[in-house]
Amino acid sequence: RVDLPPFHGKDNVHDYLDWEMKFEQLFTCYNVSEEKIVPIATLSFQGSVMHWWTSLMREKQIMREPSIKYWNELRSALRRRHIPPYYERELMNKLQRLQHGNQSVEEYMQQMELLMLRDGIREEERTTIARFQSGLNLEIRDKVELLPYRDLNELVQLCVRVEQQLRRKPSFRKETTPYPKKDFKKEGYSSFSKDKPLEKEKEKQKPSNEPRTSSIKCFKCLGREHIASQCPTKKTMIIRCNEILSEENTSSSSSSSSEEDASLSSSEEAPCEDNLFHSRCKIFKKTYSLIVDSGSCNNFVSQRLVDKLNLTTIAHPKSYKLQWLNEDGPIEVKDQVNVPFSIGKYKDEVLCEIIPMHASHILLGRPWQHDTKAIHDGVTNKISLIHLGKKHTLTPLSPSQVLEDQVFMKSKKEKRRKRRF
Repeated sequence: RVDLPPFHGKDNVHDYLDWEMKFEQLFTCYNVSEEKIVPIATLSFQGSVMHWWTSLMREKQIMREPSIKYWNELRSALRRRHIPPYYERELMNKLQRLQHGNQSVEEYMQQMELLMLRDGIREEERTTIARFQSGLNLEIRDKVELLPYRDLNELVQLCVRVEQQLRRKPSFRKETTPYPKKDFKKEGYSSFSKDKPLEKEKEKQKPSNEPRTSSIKCFKCLGREHIASQCPTKKTMIIRCNEILSEENTSSSSSSSSEEDASLSSSEEAPCEDNLFHSRCKIFKKTYSLIVDSGSCNNFVSQRLVDKLNLTTIAHPKSYKLQWLNEDGPIEVKDQVNVPFSIGKYKDEVLCEIIPMHASHILLGRPWQHDTKAIHDGVTNKISLIHLGKKHTLTPLSPSQVLEDQVFMKSKKEKRRKRRF
């Protein structure tokens, strides 16, 4: 008597393939004839597969089709029902991506054999050896490649042996006796405590080469105890004798140094590398002073110029306070204006922020330089820019002309101050 393995017909491809393999082994072992295989196999059907088989046989009787009598026909019908069409392609992909990973060598080999068996792959032994080696872990593969073997079975046995040797190494390290700690604590601690005061005295006598924080100087705000990259962020315009030098990020608490408070001598002309770009522009056929400063984060225009020309202002979308390093204190920037101007053949209109500025009528900063792709030549102090597809070169004023403009604006400022009183 032989107990037949039951088949419930669940949607599990592996269960069906195991059942099919088991039945073929039984038929081969007991030498069952071809006519009896189908009736014996259908006796093991249970559940949904039994209902499927019954309805299939009734349909064939109604359609007057020949019934299934041979094992190959039954196996084909069962495979169409339980094995999806993409199953073989999925098995091939799994086989190609199979890696040794965390499993043992035997488990890795068994999984590869099972995938090849279910996919029906038959290949030469050297191809299987190459497939097996490519998925092995590097620590095992590098050692096995140096050892001789004749077939796949010997290769697997060598891999198992190398794997066992690698597993024994951590346990061997744990068994090593550590360095005795008691003697170290008794002798080491006493000697360390005795020598500790001497080391402290030596450290006091050693001159420290490290720079003190009080000697560190920021080259942006000229303050101390911080560097330029750590300079507190707050917009500040630096003014020296009514001339704008630069705009940097400094703290409101920092004070102007002696270099910022030093006055310009009217008899001396500074060299080009120390000067900003000073020029003159035309606004409504009238001449006004203009400065280009790459240190300025915005474009500015004088409040007096806006009032004099009666330009239409725009409310600033995000007003802010501008800290001037002089006696006037912070200034609130809350309005903007579009200023049309021309320098020779170059004609443009720039959005500027309105401030009470006396050093110049217009100050063009980084926004204008970015929009016009302006390039400043540090040797000639000329500025090259592109506007509406045309290249323009702006020539600066000479130091004497700059001084002339500053004296003129200073005299006008003094006249306005006298009129108030």
